[in-house]
Amino acid sequence: MKVSGSRVLLTGATGGIGKALAHALHAQGARLVLTGRKLDVLAPLASELGAELIAADLSRRSDLERLAAEAADVDILVANAALPASGHLLELTQTQIDTMLEVNLGAPIALTRALAPTMASRGSGHIVLISSLSGKAAAPVSSIYSATKFGLRGFAHGAREDLRRSGVGVSVILPGFIRDAGMFADTGLKLPPGVGTSSPRQVTDAVISAIERNRGEVTVAPLSLRLGANIAAVAPGFAAAAQRLAGGAKVASRVSARQTGKRPDDS
Repeated sequence: MKVSGSRVLLTGATGGIGKALAHALHAQGARLVLTGRKLDVLAPLASELGAELIAADLSRRSDLERLAAEAADVDILVANAALPASGHLLELTQTQIDTMLEVNLGAPIALTRALAPTMASRGSGHIVLISSLSGKAAAPVSSIYSATKFGLRGFAHGAREDLRRSGVGVSVILPGFIRDAGMFADTGLKLPPGVGTSSPRQVTDAVISAIERNRGEVTVAPLSLRLGANIAAVAPGFAAAAQRLAGGAKVASRVSARQTGKRPDDS
């Protein structure tokens, strides 16, 4: 379906990738409904883009239900909101894990379930779920993040089949390391030589392409990372060993340390 003229709900609009998506969708002629927790960031962005604003904390079920009710007639959902969800499994509390699962996986599923019936009744609509390359390849100190992104990818493909005959498309986007904006960029870390990054523009182009061409899955990463993720999907033990030898565990530890404020194990 066309983005131009469509009413689009974008979650996580206050993050770096969220802002890039908001600007890109606006440039394509979308009528935006922006949501996020940080009203001080959300309000200026909504004003700049002439967008509707709905402040909501997706870790709270009451906020999630209110958001779904107020945005019930949107044509497109772009579920972008997510927490970094970093940390060693044994150092996370169950409360932290529950919040990570709710925001990264529970909320996108709930919004899809709430908004899809109206789309189906019209015979058109599209749902974009922002997963991650971590939805194919797990890494140390990110077990919960990987769990949510693996889950979101699986949900997207199953929901796509459930909704296939209704005229509602479902797409999942798998970004790798993104420079200049987003969770990895916020850490300020540099990757080892040979490990490439992608740009926010590549993510926004992937989202728009997924909507307008009804693409089931789009990966946004250099060829080397895409190949590595595909190997991990079919041979996870081999990929984990290769990752350790290549220093991937150190990178994951440093990223997690920046996201959680803890000292990395290898420092």
